[in-house]
Amino acid sequence: MALNIPVFRTRALTALIFAAVMLTGLLWNFWSFFILFSIIHFGCWLEYQKLVGKIDKGYAQITFVHKYGVIIAGWCLMFYLTGSSYKIFNFSLHTIGYWGVLFILIAIPVLEIIFWRKVSFKNLAHSIFGFVYISLSWALLTNLRSRFDSQLLGDFVGKMFVVLVIASIWINDTMAYIVGSFIGKTPLTKISPKKTWEGTIGGIILSIIVVGIFGYFINANSDWESVLELMGIAAIASITGTFGDLLESKLKRMADVKDSGHIMPGHGGFLDRFDSLLLATPFVWLYIILFLN
Repeated sequence: MALNIPVFRTRALTALIFAAVMLTGLLWNFWSFFILFSIIHFGCWLEYQKLVGKIDKGYAQITFVHKYGVIIAGWCLMFYLTGSSYKIFNFSLHTIGYWGVLFILIAIPVLEIIFWRKVSFKNLAHSIFGFVYISLSWALLTNLRSRFDSQLLGDFVGKMFVVLVIASIWINDTMAYIVGSFIGKTPLTKISPKKTWEGTIGGIILSIIVVGIFGYFINANSDWESVLELMGIAAIASITGTFGDLLESKLKRMADVKDSGHIMPGHGGFLDRFDSLLLATPFVWLYIILFLN
C-alpha cells in the first residue's frame, strides 16, 4: 500500500488540531475535561444510534424517550464516577449521577409501556451494548482523571494517565499507518482490508518503545519498574485499541457506510476518531486499578 501524501497531510493536520483541542481539555482543569468528553459522549451516542438504525431498522424507530434517555443516563454515569469531590451548587456530581442513572434507566421502559404500550427487548439490547461500549468507557476515563487527586500532586497523576492512554493510541495509529504504507503486505482482516499485520505489529511495538523512552527521560531516578509500568499501559492501549478500531469498522460494514460521521476531515466522525480509546479505556483502567493504584 503506497503512501498517499495528500491523505496523510490531511490526516496529520486534523490530528494536530485534534491533539491541541484534546490537550486543552485534558490539561486546563477537570471541568474542561468533563465538558470535552461530555460533548464526545453525546457525539458518539448519536453516531452509534444512527449506525445501529441502519443495521436494524427497528432501532431507527425508537421513541425519543428511549433515544435521548439512554444518552442522558450514560452522561449521568460519567457524573457518578467522578467521585464526591466535584460539586455543582453544593451537590456532588457523584450523587447527581447515582440518582440520574437509577431514575432514567427505570423510567425508560416504564414510560414506553405507559405511552406506547410496548417494549422491544432487541432495542433495549442495542442500547445496553451502547451503554457499555460508549458510556461506561467515558465514565471510566473520567474516573481515571479524577480519582488520583491529592493535596501533594493535585490532579497531575490523573492527567498523566489519561494523556498517556491517548498518546499511546495516537502513536500506535500513526506508526501503524506509516509502517503499513511502506512495508505492509499481509492483510490483517477482511473487516478492515487496508490494515496489515506488518503495520499493526509495527505500530504496537513503536508505541511501546516511544512511551518507554519518554518514561525513562522524565524519570529522575531512572526507575525501570516505573518505566515498565508505563510501557504496560502503552501495550494494553495499543493492542486493545486495535481491536476497538476493528469493532467500529465491523459496525460500519454492517451499516454499509464509510464513516460514522463527518466531524473531522480525514478521520470521519466521533466514533471513527475515538473507536480505539473506547475499547482501550476499560482494560487500561483495570490494569491501573489492579496493579498501579
